[in-house]
Amino acid sequence: MTAWLAGMRITAGRLLTHTSTITTAGLAAAAGFSVNDFRGARSGNTVVLDMYVQRTGAAIALVGGQLPDTDICTAPSGWRPAAGPVNGDWDDGICTGGFVIATSGLCTLRTSTADIATSRNLRLHISFIVE
Repeated sequence: MTAWLAGMRITAGRLLTHTSTITTAGLAAAAGFSVNDFRGARSGNTVVLDMYVQRTGAAIALVGGQLPDTDICTAPSGWRPAAGPVNGDWDDGICTGGFVIATSGLCTLRTSTADIATSRNLRLHISFIVE
């Protein structure tokens, strides 16, 4: 893989030597959730995570219109932000919301447009840069 340095010019040869790293293993579900699918991709210092998780516990009800912070999963080591927490988006086909991933890899649901029912499948997506 080409190490891009300041001042380097893009050439066909350099572009052809680029490779991405992919993982589909290591996502750990929090209590009350199970992992349906996971895909992480790294290209240079950019990381993209797609996490597909099912709610197996009791429904999570909004309290005063707000979702209680709820841990949902933990990303594998090497696939976490290094500089600080990063915000991402999620949806389940009915409602949407936001979540945060910490440097520990812990993903926590922070907002939702509606209650999260048992058996709902949540799709979490996030991208971030690691140094």
